[in-house]
Amino acid sequence: MAIHLQEEMNSLKRLVLAQSSLVEGSVLKSVQALERRDTTLASEVIRVDQLVNRREVELEEECLKILALHQPVATDLRFIVSVIKINSDLERIADVAVNISKRTLALDAVDNSEPPFDYTLMVSRVLAMFKKALDSLVTIDADAASEVIVEDDEIDDMHRQTYIYVKERIRTNPHCLEGMLLWLAVSRHLERIADLAAHIAEDVVYMIDGTIVRHSTNS
Repeated sequence: MAIHLQEEMNSLKRLVLAQSSLVEGSVLKSVQALERRDTTLASEVIRVDQLVNRREVELEEECLKILALHQPVATDLRFIVSVIKINSDLERIADVAVNISKRTLALDAVDNSEPPFDYTLMVSRVLAMFKKALDSLVTIDADAASEVIVEDDEIDDMHRQTYIYVKERIRTNPHCLEGMLLWLAVSRHLERIADLAAHIAEDVVYMIDGTIVRHSTNS
């Protein structure tokens, strides 16, 4: 029984890492598509979401099967519970990547609409957060996961500043309403990815030492 459980746990780790890689790729393509106004790449992200959804169901079913057959305890149980939650967050991140891609398609029809915030900077920091969260899962690194949780506050601040700027810009230049609202949505989507990366990091901390840090953070 113990050998079979370990084999299935190893299989579960491979599945969640494969899903992580797929979602990370979708996020990267979505922000690249927006930067380049590449509608073909944006459409590809939207299509891949169906695969992410299927894998999310398969991964959840695998977790439930292991729970039912082996009734794991202690570290193994925490790992499975964490995977269930991380799996859900990964699917949500893929959905956000789809939303960014839809904004790309919409912005393609808006003339001369430039981002009202430092898009490159915000993207680089959000991607770094997401990658660090996934790396902390791979390496079982609670310290790195904790760093991600703290870094989320910076992204929240960036989005708040964008909102303030957009509101003032629309007030003084109503003709730019459509483009500004689309870019504000992009900023919100990036903030949401950062929030979900922080959630993954919280689950990594729980998986490692059993500490629930969710209610002690602002994520």
